Amino acid sequence: MSDYLFVYGTLRKHAERRAAGQHCYQLLQQHASLRGLGWLQAKLYLVDYYPGAVACNNPKWQVTGEVYQLKQPALLLTELDQYEECGSGFASPTEYLRLKQQVTLENSEKISAWVYCYNHPTDGLQQIMSGDFLHCL
Repeated sequence: MSDYLFVYGTLRKHAERRAAGQHCYQLLQQHASLRGLGWLQAKLYLVDYYPGAVACNNPKWQVTGEVYQLKQPALLLTELDQYEECGSGFASPTEYLRLKQQVTLENSEKISAWVYCYNHPTDGLQQIMSGDFLHCL
């Protein structure tokens, strides 16, 4: 069974990145294969210069992102956990949680993919109504 990763923010192909994001984007290109666009049932918020997706039950809200098939999941996810400040070693509650979520591919196939879901309150954050971080830059 393959491991997939859904990225919706600074790790997307045409997103602006800072140095740490550029390093992780390069790792993603080396250790994963782009499957194409995908959609996650969630609301998207502008947290700072980066977004946060919060899963929801309303199919009206869809977050646009890219789906990667991971070639070396353990290596890549360990690095991405550091980038997203997720997991042990970071103050709890962490800003993001890495969770398996259902993602819909362009061909309507539904897969289970790792997603970094925003884990802090969204009060006062601007919702990105289009669900596409690249459209709010």
